[in-house]
Amino acid sequence: MAHEPSLLIECATQLAVFLSNRPGALARVCEELAKAEINIHALAVSDTADHSVVRMVVGDPTKALMLLGERGVLALETDVLMIECDNEPGTLARIADRLAKSDVNIEYAYLATSVRSEKGLMILRPDDVEKAQRVLRDL
Repeated sequence: MAHEPSLLIECATQLAVFLSNRPGALARVCEELAKAEINIHALAVSDTADHSVVRMVVGDPTKALMLLGERGVLALETDVLMIECDNEPGTLARIADRLAKSDVNIEYAYLATSVRSEKGLMILRPDDVEKAQRVLRDL
């Protein structure tokens, strides 16, 4: 008998950081965050020919935004859901199905877990963060 996944859902501030698409750009940002003792909890990079968008959830988004701004790096804030969930087949399917049935669109998501980990971490950007959090609460 399959059990329902236990989800730990919290709203988080994600930064979208716009960098040039060349070696060292991400390293410099990560070094600056490390020097300021700002931890990166989640990160995804998407690229075009000339720039990269680095989406990251960090321990202190306000401090990170100020730090990046002082260095001339464009960064925008977005609310996302940070979901800790069971690492088993079907977990994402149940989440996506519940959101779809409530007419909540997933704009993008990224997730990771190790092969042997019992839990995974998902960053989800729904078109309605509050509604998504509400409809997933009892999943």
